[in-house]
Amino acid sequence: MQRLLGAEGALALGALIGDAGLRAAIRAEVALVRDALVTGAVELDRDALALRIDRALAGRAERAGRRHLRSVINATGVVLHTNLGRAPLGADVLDEVVDACRGYAALEYDLDEGERGHRDRVVKSLLVSLTGAEDAMVVNNCAAAVLLACTALASGREVIVSRGELVEIGGGFRIPDVIASCGATLVEVGTTNKTRAQDFERAITERTGAMLTVHQSNFAVVGFTQRASRDELAKLARARSIPLLEDLGSGALVDLASFGVGHEPTVQEAVSGGSDVVMFSGDKLLGGPQAGIIVGRAAWIERLRRHSLVRALRPGRIVMAALESTLVRYARGRATDELPALRALVEPLSVVEARAARLEEAARAHGFDLRDSVGAPSVRGAIEPSIARVGGGTLPLVELPSRALVLRADDSDGGQRSIRGIERSIRTQSEPPIVARVSDGALWLDARTIADREVDAVGRGLARALAESHASHRSDLREARPQPTLDPDEP
Repeated sequence: MQRLLGAEGALALGALIGDAGLRAAIRAEVALVRDALVTGAVELDRDALALRIDRALAGRAERAGRRHLRSVINATGVVLHTNLGRAPLGADVLDEVVDACRGYAALEYDLDEGERGHRDRVVKSLLVSLTGAEDAMVVNNCAAAVLLACTALASGREVIVSRGELVEIGGGFRIPDVIASCGATLVEVGTTNKTRAQDFERAITERTGAMLTVHQSNFAVVGFTQRASRDELAKLARARSIPLLEDLGSGALVDLASFGVGHEPTVQEAVSGGSDVVMFSGDKLLGGPQAGIIVGRAAWIERLRRHSLVRALRPGRIVMAALESTLVRYARGRATDELPALRALVEPLSVVEARAARLEEAARAHGFDLRDSVGAPSVRGAIEPSIARVGGGTLPLVELPSRALVLRADDSDGGQRSIRGIERSIRTQSEPPIVARVSDGALWLDARTIADREVDAVGRGLARALAESHASHRSDLREARPQPTLDPDEP
């Protein structure tokens, strides 16, 4: 233990995790070596084993020095990639967030009145102006918004939902489970494919607390279908003095159909259509941070705001600062130009095509001409048509025309190993890591989700991965080549 504590790898690891953590790590590595000795996997050589353990500690130090939440390059072609944080925040938005959070910030302080205020006021006026709603508030995600609304307005009572809208919203969370956790009773009406306003009307009793509609954003039901219209449900809700809640999910503030992407119901449509409480996400089609945004009629929103659950669901100032900066882009009419996710969705194919060509040029600038497969004999690259996706459980049937730099290998085992090795290399060894997709035995780097500033990094990462693939290929050839037998009598 004393010898290992003074070794180079141990000193590096100890500086990161402390003396107690270092001793625990050494004991763990010694235990692994002991097991290897028992099985005969390693030889009993004190110096060699000490070196082996120190290298393992150095590897732990390298991993410990990395932040777990790291910036990555999204080359998958999925714009709102849930596993990669969904909507990226633009540089200008991040600058404003840093400025607001570097020191203290007037989060719940009214500078004009010199007294305590409410944090919703940071974005309330913007949301009211942009959506046409009477009032607005923010919680930490859309599921929390549904949870709060059902709890504040229907706990101990009934919530009516169409059977065709009892969706799973991702991560195993289901609308029936959310309603149950609110202390409300779910009342299902209609059928999977057809639900009419009369189904809702027949289900209303003195125990009804709310009617809830859920946008089918992450799947599509086609064919023999029918849904109760928003207008019909709004009139019914007003006549019976119960709130109509609408979970929009993605929550678009611009009509993407005008850009040729596909129509997603907008928040403005939901508000003007008569929904009393409209809930949507901040990090999907809005293009901002993760947040649950609630807009609607002032009387119902105020009941939500006064509920004790709000304190457990409210976002912090980093989220509020990012959301305000995002909404300002909409107010200025600059959302599709300045918010990266919106820009990636509406960008013309000609722009994506030009970026794809620059990816190929960047790899060539770093030493590899992919068309000639220099450095990796079994791999060639070319620009090919690709289909990008919106992602984030939004517009599942929409295909975004795109272009990708595609690396293909021959059908041999060695060629396919090269593709897998290159994918792993750019994901684990590049800085920042590059996350691409493997499909039909080829590696696809889709230019629609790669930012202009990331092009050179992708070329550099590819060049490094191809160099490693080439070196591995040469090594395999040497090992596979039969060694000549020398005749001791020959000179």
